Amino acid sequence: MMLQIKPILAALKRHKAGTILIALQIALTLAIVCNALFIIHERLDRISRPTGLDEGNLMAIGNRYVGADDKDTAAMMRGDLVALRQLPGVADAVSINSYPLRGGGWSTGVRVGAEDKKPKAHTTLYFSDEHTLPTMGTHLIAGRNFQADEIGEADPKEVGDPAVVIVSKALADKLFTDGHALGKPIYIGDTKKPSTIIGIVERLEVPWNGSWSDTFYENSIIEPVRLSGNYTNFLVRSKPGQLEALMKSAPAALYQANRMRVIPPERGVRTFAAVREHAYKADRGMAILMGVVCLVLLAITAAGIVGLTSFWVGQRRKQIGVRRALGATRRDILSYFLTENLLIGIGGVVVGAALAMGMNLWLVTQFEMARLSLMYVLAGVLALLLLGQGAVLAPAMRASRVSPVEATRSV
Repeated sequence: MMLQIKPILAALKRHKAGTILIALQIALTLAIVCNALFIIHERLDRISRPTGLDEGNLMAIGNRYVGADDKDTAAMMRGDLVALRQLPGVADAVSINSYPLRGGGWSTGVRVGAEDKKPKAHTTLYFSDEHTLPTMGTHLIAGRNFQADEIGEADPKEVGDPAVVIVSKALADKLFTDGHALGKPIYIGDTKKPSTIIGIVERLEVPWNGSWSDTFYENSIIEPVRLSGNYTNFLVRSKPGQLEALMKSAPAALYQANRMRVIPPERGVRTFAAVREHAYKADRGMAILMGVVCLVLLAITAAGIVGLTSFWVGQRRKQIGVRRALGATRRDILSYFLTENLLIGIGGVVVGAALAMGMNLWLVTQFEMARLSLMYVLAGVLALLLLGQGAVLAPAMRASRVSPVEATRSV
């Protein structure tokens, strides 16, 4: 093997420009592809997150009252909910300030001690009533639901501190690492008044899906408060197979109850499938773009290796013929070019691995991305080396078929 590598290294020294260009191309491809695949994995992982809702039977309606005093909207909401719950095919309905993946809502810190200066966790706040869990289809894994006499009404600017709350399991585990959150007091925001955890739901995602919320995307609190005001969101859970019909009948029932309202024509009435699709549109687009970039770069790199090796084979036909005349087999010639390409590839991936880690560090500081796993770099190194060997195989096989007669031909 060493006897074969020495002439290969000597040949590469005589073709420094081509060797360096291909090695740099491999290095840049490795650096970009590793980070692109990492971004794709992050986006796909985010897209596949479960919200904790019965998404297949859920619809959302954005509603704005027109010409109504804020004091009257609470009664109007109650009337709207009665109208919605009486519709055929409705399992339950609720008025809520926001919901998972909507894109806007309330967030704050949570403390476990009244005198704690810093919050122990960050969370979103959902304001609703005892119909929230049945409407969302969220599973209660500990404790109980709200009772009707625990539900209050408040102006969004004057929301007090509730006596009881329901939290998601992720938040409960963050606040109380011993696993005993039920019945414990927590302090929401800057208040010194405790709220007791009476229920824990298995999962409930926050309204946002950006990178800034990745650290608390399953931290949620439901407060037993119906907010007044001229804007609200209605969540309606249908019975199985009834969602399509309710997409038409639910808005009609609201207008029949009170025409002094506006339901936006775009994204005003949506199935939760449409909510999810809109929420992750940018992530899906980024994943597709990064995938296309990877394929293009890999194709260009493979084409570069094929082109350079073919050029070298054409230049060395007489040399190959001499080696064949001296007893070299086709396998020896094939092995020579595969080894030559492997050495170039190893040089390229070594530089590329360093570039990949450096590029990721820059992305981490600039865009708050997660650190690149070493497994992506190792997988990229293996993929580029295999790609290089595959790309050089065709011109190397052509070289192995060069006849010993080529040694007797003059240029």
